[in-house]
Formats: sequence, structure tokens, C-alpha cells
Amino acid sequence: MDVKRLRVLREFADRGSVGAVADAMHMTPSAVSQQLRVLAKEAGVELLEQDGRRIRLTDAGRALVLRADEVIAAVDRAQEEMASYRSGNVSVRLAMFPSGATLLLPSVLDRAAQRGIDVHASHLDVGYPEAPNALADFDIVVTHRDERTASVRLPRVQVTELMREPIDVVVSGDSPLAERESVAVEELAEHDWISVQGGFPVDDVLLSISAVTGVAPRVVQRMLDFSTIEALVAGHHGIALMPRYAARDPRVKLLEIKGIRAARVYEALTRPSTKAAVGTMMDVLTAASREF
Repeated sequence: MDVKRLRVLREFADRGSVGAVADAMHMTPSAVSQQLRVLAKEAGVELLEQDGRRIRLTDAGRALVLRADEVIAAVDRAQEEMASYRSGNVSVRLAMFPSGATLLLPSVLDRAAQRGIDVHASHLDVGYPEAPNALADFDIVVTHRDERTASVRLPRVQVTELMREPIDVVVSGDSPLAERESVAVEELAEHDWISVQGGFPVDDVLLSISAVTGVAPRVVQRMLDFSTIEALVAGHHGIALMPRYAARDPRVKLLEIKGIRAARVYEALTRPSTKAAVGTMMDVLTAASREF
């Protein structure tokens, strides 16, 4: 079987449509379809089937994708090794959620450079269920989930837990609550809240607070940038939940929450079969996470 056609099949598994594969691989849709038909002839079985107006992988197609991951990883490792002989460095594509990148990326880049790895890093700000899809474009995806949320379980995704970061309540520095180091969850029921968009770990903890108190949180603003959230809290527009290591504004005070476990878990997602530099980068990410 031709490796290029196996790459087309894997792209289809990752992206779900011929058009999306064509865009990603800079091919025409007809060329993608032709490559998939030829691969099916090479395999001797149908790899795709109709599903209404769309097409999807057959059981044989899904099985071949798993083997394609292994074959492509072996080819990539060989190319990577040859590249290291030519230039001395290899590269890894890394996606990280923004606040995690702020915390870890400087150390990650320093450590990776010491290991001879060029890191091409990007922000990725999506909910936890969507994070595995980014492996179509990146070697490693660092994402986060509420600690109560089950870790993703997919046959083509390997999950490595990196660290646990507590989530605290943030209040303005001149609030009466700021005189304390902790607050009971029941004391938070009647406050105005500033939260993130639904589907992110911090908002999941807010829902847990609601379950404990029996009172729906009164969310007055939703923002994705923690700096903005801190500024609104400092300006007396509400209280908020924030990951402990993301807090930067000296005008706010972090309080430990009593009554529930509140934290987000950092995870690194990779393919089970991948190039050697990814394994080295996983060591780098683990070491950087241990600093916290």
C-alpha cells in the first residue's frame, strides 16, 4: 500500500469529509476520492460506505487507519532521524490552551532546545471534547478538564496526565472576604459571578457549586480571558473562579474553596504511534509540569 494514500485515509478519519481532506492536503476533492478508491483496491476491501448524504469509514477502514498510524509514524521517525543528521534538530508541533501555555511554555521551550527539538507552538482554545480533533494538525495537544470529568477514551488518542491545578475563588482585594484565606461553598450562593464560556473546566466547577448549594449561579458576564475576569472582579463587578496559577492581578485575592474539590487537570494528547521526538517532548512537558 502506498504511504501517501494511507496519509489521505488518515486525514479522512481525522477530518470526516473529502472536502476537508482536500483543503488540508492541497488537493482537489476528485483527487482525494480517487486516492481512496485506489487504496481500497490495494486493500481488497471497501474502506468507505454511504451514510445518508455523507460517506464514512467501514469497520475495515477504521482498522486500516490504526495500522496507517503505525506505518506513517515509522516513516516519520525515519525522516526525522535523517533530518537530525542534516541539521542537528527535529521539530514538533505543539498546541496548548492559552493559560496553560502562559504557565508552561517558557520552560518547555527552554528544555526542548536543550534536547535539540524545535517547537512550533500554537494556542488552542476549545472545550475538552473537541481537543482530540486537533491531533489532525498537531503532534501534541495540551488540554484541560475538570477533575470530575472522565478522561477521553479513543482508540487513536493516548492521554498523559501532566498536573492538577487547584481552582480558587477570586474576590476584590477590598472585599470583606479578602481578609480570609478560604471560603465555604455555601457562602457563595448569593454572589454575582463572572465566568468563562460553558464547556470549560472553570464553569464545570461553578456547576458543582450550584449542585452543593441548590442555588443556580447568577452569572452576569462570561469571558474567556482570565486577565479580563480579574479586572472585572477588581472593579467590583462580581466574584469568579480561577485556576490558582493563572492569577496575576494584585488587586484581587484568591480564596481556597471549602466543601468541594475544585481543580482542573492538564493532559497531553498524542497518537499512540508517533515519531521519536514526540516521546522526548512528553518528557519535557512532564518535567515542566513538575515545577508546579
